[in-house]
Amino acid sequence: MVATLPNPSPTVARPFLKWAGGKGRLLAQYEAFFPKVFDTYYEPFLGGGAVFFHLAGRGHRAILGDINPELVNVYRCVRDYPQELIQCLQQHQGHHSPAYYYQVRQEHHLPQPVERAARLIYLNKTCYNGLYRENTQGHFNVPLGRYKNPTICDGALLQAAATALQRTEIGVFSFEVILDWSLTPRDFVYFDPPYHPISSTSRFTSYNRYGFSAQDQERLAWVFQQLAQRGVPMMLSNSDCALIRELYQGFYLHPIQAPRAINSQANRRGKIGELLITSYPPHPSPSLSSDLRGGDALL
Repeated sequence: MVATLPNPSPTVARPFLKWAGGKGRLLAQYEAFFPKVFDTYYEPFLGGGAVFFHLAGRGHRAILGDINPELVNVYRCVRDYPQELIQCLQQHQGHHSPAYYYQVRQEHHLPQPVERAARLIYLNKTCYNGLYRENTQGHFNVPLGRYKNPTICDGALLQAAATALQRTEIGVFSFEVILDWSLTPRDFVYFDPPYHPISSTSRFTSYNRYGFSAQDQERLAWVFQQLAQRGVPMMLSNSDCALIRELYQGFYLHPIQAPRAINSQANRRGKIGELLITSYPPHPSPSLSSDLRGGDALL
């Protein structure tokens, strides 16, 4: 009798990009605060998408966005052209070297969306600390990282991500646009903006040319308040500092201990206090009436 080997476990969808401020290691702390029931998920600061992928298996549709058009292009290509993207990444994998990295970094105007998406993923997997940073012209300018054998093409992970993204709309938009959409108490919005700095040495508030100022934080808090008045369930993450506590007073503030992943000195990478802010009380168990419908958005 020939023994039958068990089938390997399928790859679970999770972030395929390294991203400063990514929430992958915080999901266990976040889990108790997610609404139990919702129809449509909205995330206007997409980044690495850890929360989206964590919730994607629950069957809802999603509206995802970011102000970075190149990041949005990557997600669209993963969703729509995974095989073509994998082929491009395999080519990058085969040619990777320091000289090749800087050659690819200089290619700012690739015509094809899949080529541009593969370029961003390649640079993300091989640059210093997986940091995404642009200069004032919008050009990626992070130096090469110190990796001996980086995994540039993870085909199984990209296929899993493509499956998770099938029920999504993905667009380039700013967070204020969400006020123009027909959100209801059957929706769920997660905001993960660039964090407000807690000291003069922690001003990592911008990953692109646009930045995110204290005035932007105030505008976001106003949007949060407007949606709360409509009864829309929301969650927002930010640094634990006086400004953020003031802006969201009256809502539910949950202290979170988060690992500090990016610091120029390794011995200063540790845990730091953050805030998870919700528009609903802890351990929500909403009772939703059947006549409510999820919101829709045209991107």
